Amino acid sequence: MVAFVIVLTLVMLLAGVFGGLINYFLLNQSNRDTTKMARCVVVGVGAAFLVPVVLDLVGSEMVTQSQDDAGKLLIYIGLCLIAAIASRVVVTNDVDRTLQASEAAKQDVEAIAADVRQLRELLLPMVETETEMAALSEEDQALVDGLDVASTQTLKVLGTGRHIFRTQESLLNDVEMDEQSLHKSLQVLMQKGLASKVTTEWGLRWFLNERGRRMAENVI
Repeated sequence: MVAFVIVLTLVMLLAGVFGGLINYFLLNQSNRDTTKMARCVVVGVGAAFLVPVVLDLVGSEMVTQSQDDAGKLLIYIGLCLIAAIASRVVVTNDVDRTLQASEAAKQDVEAIAADVRQLRELLLPMVETETEMAALSEEDQALVDGLDVASTQTLKVLGTGRHIFRTQESLLNDVEMDEQSLHKSLQVLMQKGLASKVTTEWGLRWFLNERGRRMAENVI
């Protein structure tokens, strides 16, 4: 009887290990993480050792019958293997929950980072507006002198308006040029690092950055 118990123990152990390895390779085809392999094997072995308990609960005598019947023993081995492979449900649910939580956390972090970037873009011009500007350097003065008339006028309007963030439509009301010329001037200012644009919930807005406001004060 002791020898038979040892045989059953080895059967359940081997079936659990084999079933756990099957689960590991099914669940991690592109990831060879040994930690997940150990988890699959442990869960598989645990499931295989629960087979005699389940058989006893349902009133089956397969365990005792397999001692004298090789066919019953093979069926018992198959049940242990099925139980080990079925433990995949537990492992899969755990992995899915972990992946879902990780993905949700990643999305939350990306959303917060995007909000912070947008908030920074919105607040920076306000801070710069209230900060005393230093005198222009020779390089900045040369840049101002090199601006064409339309770009200089656009720089003045952006620097003297009542609002920090301006729409292109509102700028048209303050400058003496057509829409195409205004758009070209805004692009020139942005290329030279004097103006920027931001898309808010109210639409596209143009504004002067720190360098642009410093130059606008000296142009006005």
